[in-house]
Amino acid sequence: MADKQISRRKLMRDAVVGAAGIAVGLSAAERAAAAKDLPGSKRKILNYNPDMEYRRLGKTNLWISAVCLGGHWKRMNVMKQDCDENRREVVGRCIEVGMNYIDITGIGELLKHRKALGERRDKMYLALSDTSHEPRNPNFRTAGKLLEALDATLKKTKLEYTDLWRITAYEPGGRHSFNTSCEIIAALEQAKKQGKTRFTGIASHDRQWLKFMVEYFPQLEVVLFPYTARTKKVPKGSIFDALENCDVGAFGIKPFASCSIFNGSSAPDDPCAKEDDRRARLAIRYILCNPYIIPIPGLISSHQVDNVAKAVKERRELDLAETKELKKIMDQTWARLPENYQWLKNWEYV
Repeated sequence: MADKQISRRKLMRDAVVGAAGIAVGLSAAERAAAAKDLPGSKRKILNYNPDMEYRRLGKTNLWISAVCLGGHWKRMNVMKQDCDENRREVVGRCIEVGMNYIDITGIGELLKHRKALGERRDKMYLALSDTSHEPRNPNFRTAGKLLEALDATLKKTKLEYTDLWRITAYEPGGRHSFNTSCEIIAALEQAKKQGKTRFTGIASHDRQWLKFMVEYFPQLEVVLFPYTARTKKVPKGSIFDALENCDVGAFGIKPFASCSIFNGSSAPDDPCAKEDDRRARLAIRYILCNPYIIPIPGLISSHQVDNVAKAVKERRELDLAETKELKKIMDQTWARLPENYQWLKNWEYV
């Protein structure tokens, strides 16, 4: 077993060295220049809308809308709408406001959103992950099994490729062996070489493991992790230092803390609807103050799409009164987190 671990480590290290020359992306100076040149780069932006802000997604060199569509559709039952109709309406509105990325997990969500996109596939970058056939499942912790699962997912969704295959890894800290990490990277690399994904990524709730992966494997291009309106960058050893140094793009999941930030039901006629819209915009504005993160909330109506798009256009920095208000809101949010989301508190500092 020891020999296997050592040889595996050497194999992956050799791959890292070989890939380093083409995977490091732009220098810090070049990234800054690219950001300044954004207005002149409109022709490079998919589904460009002048009212939307766009951010460079690390060494992918894609320009992504500052807010995107997450695949989860919590509380959709309050819409009293057929699911297919709802997804078609929401996806369509996202395209209209200039969003250009949709992140989907689970085969059910994949099938629904693929149907909703229809012939508009060229308007949005598509990221996919079938979590039930990824390392959360012990049977899918080798490159071979992961690639088999990707093939099955592409076939079911009638896709020739995905823009981003972002493998969702096992959640609790310390559960990832080095071998499993190598298998994940090997699967991502192979899928990219085969043209089944344009870019490679991982998602996890394990902060230390994500930081290790970003720093150890230059093949990695994108990561996803929780980022709420209470998340703050630690002064030293932050994952954002690793992201900047390695030029890796980042999406923030759970921006509304699994809907715990809201007072109401999310129904259009809920008496708390106006206040909850304001809460959502405050959260998005706070998150966007970090230039290295792109939030991907789950949205269940065209109104919610318009509301987060409005947040992008509003003044970015919160004033003292808004800062005080958001702290109170997040105190309430933390107090009513469901038992199965208490782990979000571990992401207050990153």
